[in-house]
Amino acid sequence: MEMEPVIRLIIIAVLCYVVGSIPTAVIVSKRVFGFDIRERGSGNMGSTNAFRVLGKKWGITVQVVDILKGVFAVVVLSHLFEGNIPFNHYTSFTDETVVKIIAGVSAVLGHVFSVFVGFKGGKGINTAAGMLVGIAPVEVGIIVGVFLLTVFTSGYISLGSIFAALALPTSMAVRHNVFGAEIQGYHTIIYFLIALAVFVVYTHRTNIGRLMSGNESRFEKLRIFVRNRRQ
Repeated sequence: MEMEPVIRLIIIAVLCYVVGSIPTAVIVSKRVFGFDIRERGSGNMGSTNAFRVLGKKWGITVQVVDILKGVFAVVVLSHLFEGNIPFNHYTSFTDETVVKIIAGVSAVLGHVFSVFVGFKGGKGINTAAGMLVGIAPVEVGIIVGVFLLTVFTSGYISLGSIFAALALPTSMAVRHNVFGAEIQGYHTIIYFLIALAVFVVYTHRTNIGRLMSGNESRFEKLRIFVRNRRQ
């Protein structure tokens, strides 16, 4: 009987992992275009390559669905056995928040290591963003701003993703320590956000290499701020 809560938690984690593993870009590229997106562009099945290879319409579709995977895991699947997974408050979080984090991380891992495509998936930024909508919504608004500002200035989506990931724990730390915002479980969640940021940056390590060598693909049409300044 004592193992029942653990079994329930494992079921939630597995279901979230499976949902996160859904290879949206691969499905769209094969069903709509007749080829595997992993054979085009950068070979990645994330939204950046989807925009580059499949175009704006389907790139947005892939991005939205990948975000919704994280939202679904945290908002729906984490409540599958609500009230039946006690942690006896071993952390500064409520039990519900602990389960949400586990559910969200499982979805992100599913996206990055998808069981449906040989455990090679995307970089996890969109699914992580979806997860954070249900856990740290204020930080989501801030990192979206950082992402858009970076992309509209540089034209590099990968750079925007990296800066957004780094802004995640930074923004929460500043809100709590500088502006005195009351954030329940701050001293636990900040470490989770730091770990998530490190993980996202790690998944972009090849992009960082290309950025440093000047070989990263740039979306010139997205450099709105630069174009406006030139005009």
